[in-house]
Amino acid sequence: MFRSNNLVARIFERQISTPSPGTSVHCARRFYENLVPSHTIYDVECPDHLFRKFTDDGQYLVCFSRNHQELIVYRPTWLSFSCKEEDCDIHDLPTKAKRFDSFFTQLYCVSLASTNEYICKDFFIYMESNQFALFATSTAQIHDAPAVGGAIQGVPSIEKITFHLLRLEDGIVLDEKVFHDDFVHLAHNMGVFLYDDLLAIVSLRYQTIHILQIRDSGNLVDVRSIGAFCREDDELFLNSNAQSMNTHEKGKLHQLPENHVENGLPHNQLTSENTFLSGIKQRLLSFIFRGIWNEETDPNLLQMSRSADHHPAFFAVYNMETTEIVAFYQNSADELYLMFEQFCDYFHTTSRSSLHMNFISSHSNSIHAREQLRCVKNKTTSSSQFVKKMLASLPISCQSQSPSPYFDQSLYRFDEKLISATDRHRQSTDHPIRFILRRKPNTVRFKIKPGPEGGSMDSRGKRISSFLFHPSLPLALSIQQTLFMQPSAVNVHFRR
Repeated sequence: MFRSNNLVARIFERQISTPSPGTSVHCARRFYENLVPSHTIYDVECPDHLFRKFTDDGQYLVCFSRNHQELIVYRPTWLSFSCKEEDCDIHDLPTKAKRFDSFFTQLYCVSLASTNEYICKDFFIYMESNQFALFATSTAQIHDAPAVGGAIQGVPSIEKITFHLLRLEDGIVLDEKVFHDDFVHLAHNMGVFLYDDLLAIVSLRYQTIHILQIRDSGNLVDVRSIGAFCREDDELFLNSNAQSMNTHEKGKLHQLPENHVENGLPHNQLTSENTFLSGIKQRLLSFIFRGIWNEETDPNLLQMSRSADHHPAFFAVYNMETTEIVAFYQNSADELYLMFEQFCDYFHTTSRSSLHMNFISSHSNSIHAREQLRCVKNKTTSSSQFVKKMLASLPISCQSQSPSPYFDQSLYRFDEKLISATDRHRQSTDHPIRFILRRKPNTVRFKIKPGPEGGSMDSRGKRISSFLFHPSLPLALSIQQTLFMQPSAVNVHFRR
């Protein structure tokens, strides 16, 4: 059905018609076909910050200082000015429109990092229900650190990693969690996941998943750790048995000669090196062994020994309550890819209180995204390589996509090589990025152009762009920067 571009006509249509059951939110989102950030102010006067993102509820804009020491938080406002003419749209905007503070009001600036620590600029997790935010600071990486105390060989070490739980309303640091001589993948939240009030932090160096709870009071409470032990009482059980075994061994030790050797090794060397596998590793190896022992026809298990891939990756599904491995796949498994294609939304489960994140387009909930995926799949020459490329995004990082309605593929189509809902830097282009209506007449509704209005004259190096879209307002920032650490060129895109 043809829908008018006139906003007043659409409001009147909403008054006289009732949407089908269960479609009221989708019908309301169609208003974003009319409300678009069609006006651009190029190169606004703004502080030289690292702009991170809008919070999912749109209340705050999170930024970091250039020296990676301070957190700066802004409140999005709106440009306001007076006009004496009848038609203000034909006049130029006032000079204050070129200033960043005409669109954003600074709430506070907080120092997070200590002298030898730096803020991880690509890490930020927001808890919408309490307006809590989680930030991370760390010292420099040590790439050739020795593997001691159960650490994995070849994994770098960070002397200190600190997670800061902060209340965004006033900038008060509520609690901190510190990891020493560990390694957590902080970039793009890859090593940390939040679901409701449960926080999972993955230690790569010690192969442990730390589960914490974020209380309403603002405390980070340790719940359990999955790694060396799987059940909460595993450590108590093993320690109790170790004590009884030590008592028994001491009794036997008095009956042995001084230089007694057992199985070709001194007795004291046997007891010191006879260690268990970690609990999670034991579960995984047992699952693989039982699958082969029972002669399962699962090709994902049987092809491991004859795979020509020298750098395979594997996915394991673990049940935290029963401490069992539910499934195990290689990164070329067709079965896992088909599940990912059909049920993609289950792979990036969001917190139940986060309503804004329920409308992110994927190839399991959007026919347009699914059709685009099939076109790419049909063009590929190697099915195995295509599957590996698609599964390389798993596990999906926490809060890595923008809930902005302008990335809703039922409303707009755009070049995903240049811009998408995924929170990543993109190679910059001098041409504007077009957002085209899905419905007829399929016209260009608005354009987003990063960098200077006339194009960049700096050809010294590669230019990258990032885009921050407000989750509900027709407001966006495009930030273009070079690799030479020069000040960024920031454009504001809004509805005039």
